[in-house]
Amino acid sequence: MLATLPAFWKHAATVLTGTVAAQALPLLVAPLITRLCTPGDMGAFSIWLGVIAIASTVATLRLEAAMILDHEKSAQQTCFSVVAYFSTLLAIIITLCAVLAREWGLPQAQAMSWFGLLTIGVGTWITAYNHTASAYATSYRAFGKAALVKVYGAGTIAISQVLLLSLGVGGMGLLAGHIIGLAVGMTAAILLLSPPLPRIALTPTSTQRQFLKKHQSFWQYSLPAGLLNVAAGKFPLFLIGAKYGLFAAGLFALTERILTAPISLLAASVLEVFKREAVHEFQTLGNCKNAYRRTFKALVLLGSGPAIIIFIFAPDFCAWIFGEPWRGAGEFARILAPLYFLNFVASPLSYVFFVAGKQKVEFVWQIALFITTITVFLAPLPLTQILWNYTISYSLLYIVYLYMSHRFSQNASLGRSRSAPAASGEL
Repeated sequence: MLATLPAFWKHAATVLTGTVAAQALPLLVAPLITRLCTPGDMGAFSIWLGVIAIASTVATLRLEAAMILDHEKSAQQTCFSVVAYFSTLLAIIITLCAVLAREWGLPQAQAMSWFGLLTIGVGTWITAYNHTASAYATSYRAFGKAALVKVYGAGTIAISQVLLLSLGVGGMGLLAGHIIGLAVGMTAAILLLSPPLPRIALTPTSTQRQFLKKHQSFWQYSLPAGLLNVAAGKFPLFLIGAKYGLFAAGLFALTERILTAPISLLAASVLEVFKREAVHEFQTLGNCKNAYRRTFKALVLLGSGPAIIIFIFAPDFCAWIFGEPWRGAGEFARILAPLYFLNFVASPLSYVFFVAGKQKVEFVWQIALFITTITVFLAPLPLTQILWNYTISYSLLYIVYLYMSHRFSQNASLGRSRSAPAASGEL
């Protein structure tokens, strides 16, 4: 049956199968985890994980996206080398800063365990490598092997966390289990994908500096934009933890898991296929409007069902599956469901900004998104009202984002077909 499908859907189905498998085990063990740890433990773990997500975005310089456009073997090895250099440097700096922050008595550092502080750098380095390896697989359409890597990593995280929590390790078991899973995922990527071996020197080589110059639009515009995007996504958790406590942060963290599990796994699968199709169409036709429209329709179709189910049943679902103390996470999920649906549709299509060389425009939009997040969550209002304001303001911004990405998929703003941005990533 799969052989009769169009190429887009065959590739998407391959990625989706692996992604679903990678997410299935964590979802299955989530009821166990919520009964073995408290919302406070989940809040502390999620804040730690949020720091790693932000740091790993910086560590890659967003050059993993450039590798899909510039997929010569020598260029890809240079990309791995550049990412390895900067991720290593950043991991060392982060670890030193975490230790100093703890010694100087900063409240945020004091609230985190020594194990958490000392593993932020390690988690950042491995996550950056895994992102780069995933982009490498996409550049060669190795969707099946990439799916297996996801399964090994995610499955190990789930199993390790349950085992460590069962042994009475406490909240630290969530952190340790995640590090173990990341390491297994990285090992699987090396063995299955055989990515280029990075070359690390004390300073970047001339070849690496040339690569940085060639793809400067990625670290000049895509990196700040991506960083703002990740920060805007994680800051609500940070601010909720600071204003309303780790218990509320834990509920919000479970809310994100509920929303991202059935929605983002589909978006990630479609994105991996859309990347290749958009680049190919833009380079050959001067636009990628056909790939954009196919992907948009697929995303709306795939995302609407889960969003409606979450909006209707989330509170009772959380109380039944995770335990009554977690019902509040379902209430949060109901409020945020429309926002996450629009995020699901818009996120994969954001690759149009890379292909069309419109990183500057996306950067401006990300600034608006970041300012909106800070403004909403700093308001002196009850948490429920803040979440409603968050959903409404973000939804409006995502509608604007979809309009812009649709225009750029047609190459409408350039006045004539141009494939150079797709080939080099430069403006």
